[in-house]
Parts: sequence; structure tokens; C-alpha cells
Amino acid sequence: MNQQTDHRIGRNAVILALHAQDEGTSPFADEVVKQGFTYCIGKSGAMDTHKIVAAIETAAKRNGLISTDTYRDTHALYHAIIEALHGVTRGQVQLGSVLRTVGLTFAIVRGQPYPDKEDEGEWIAVALYGTIGAPVKGLEHEAVGLGVNHI
Repeated sequence: MNQQTDHRIGRNAVILALHAQDEGTSPFADEVVKQGFTYCIGKSGAMDTHKIVAAIETAAKRNGLISTDTYRDTHALYHAIIEALHGVTRGQVQLGSVLRTVGLTFAIVRGQPYPDKEDEGEWIAVALYGTIGAPVKGLEHEAVGLGVNHI
């Protein structure tokens, strides 16, 4: 069950998030598509975790990365988001209740990263990159998180 070196779904998501440009694109995007993945890039900032989750889920639905007709897509995406948020928040997925805020760029990548596509199926990755800190401009620091889940 080895992943193909050039098809690492999490690596692709992180690179997209790190290289995202203001218009929701990345110079790396063509390479991700060549590998057979679909993706979207967006931004979200808030003091409420549920607003971050909602922004990512909405982007995934609007860009056709998850189906609105089945629960399994949403469920897989949710777990990938929460795993990525654990990275950004250092294990405590709390923001406003502990006076923290985030400003994040996110990338969602979906596809089949394993050579045995039929048996291994599809996976989804969520990468978050941005800042976290006190809700005072200039007092934040960088953070990154990655979540990968099977669909």
C-alpha cells in the first residue's frame, strides 16, 4: 500500500496552501491536476472554529470536491478539517473561547494517491497555513496543519 511518490495528497495540499495567491490559485496547481487530483483554495479567518469548518466545507461543496447527496464525503472532509485544525491550534481546537483568532489559507485536495486505485479508493486532504494568536493585529504567529482522510 505504498503511495506513489509524486501522488502524495497531503504534500500537494500543503504546497497549494503555501503558494496560494490572492485570486485562489497557485503556481503549483497545474501539477496537482496532472497527477489526477481535484482541488480548491480559499481563505478564512475567525475566532470561532465552526466558522472555519463551515468556510472549508462550503468551498468544497461549491467546487464539487464533495457530494451534497451523500454523507460519507462530508464526514471524511470533516475529519480532515479537524485533524488540520489540531495542527494549527497545537492540539486544542479552541479559538475565541481562549482569546485566539486565526487567519488561514486552506487547500482541499481530493483523489486517488495509491497505485491500486480500485482497492484503496479516494482520499481527501485539507491543509491550513496562516496565523494564530491573540485578537490583536501583529501579535500572531505562523501555523500550519494537515489532515488526510479516506472517503
